[in-house]
Amino acid sequence: MEPNQDVCKEAVFSQVYKAHAKAIFNFVYFKCGDSAASDDLVQEAFIKLWKNCKKVPFGKAKSFLYTVANNTFLNEVAHKKVVLKYAGEKTAQSNHYSPEFLLEEKQFKERLDTAIANLSEAQRTAFLLNRIEGKKYKEIAGILGISVKAVEKRMSQALAGIRSQIVTFNK
Repeated sequence: MEPNQDVCKEAVFSQVYKAHAKAIFNFVYFKCGDSAASDDLVQEAFIKLWKNCKKVPFGKAKSFLYTVANNTFLNEVAHKKVVLKYAGEKTAQSNHYSPEFLLEEKQFKERLDTAIANLSEAQRTAFLLNRIEGKKYKEIAGILGISVKAVEKRMSQALAGIRSQIVTFNK
């Protein structure tokens, strides 16, 4: 796609949607842990993009969508503490694992989920964008509107927090 395309054209808007909807959904989902709410926030962001398509240049559409999704989320949960229930469905295991191993694995996963949920929202968001989405620190900084150093600090704190809870589990 050319960088000077008109977002108000239905075909271009559709391409923008296909290119960014899933990533924005994941971004919001990592923040709130609710897929229905995430769907709503993504749709709201794209509705606002459509309403403001004359004002938003094609090159700024992605940033606009992330900003709108983030701001809408923050407005909806202004004073609530968000607890993320990290929903990673475990793939079916084959039967060659011992029951003890399967129990330990389940306990470890529960401990990891709890450790991730206990992170601050800022740490959890940075951690999941990096480790689950595979985004680089520079990309995360752009999405969250912070410096790369701030992302590094959040990741360091997130890893330390997770590590401390996991280490106590192994002892």
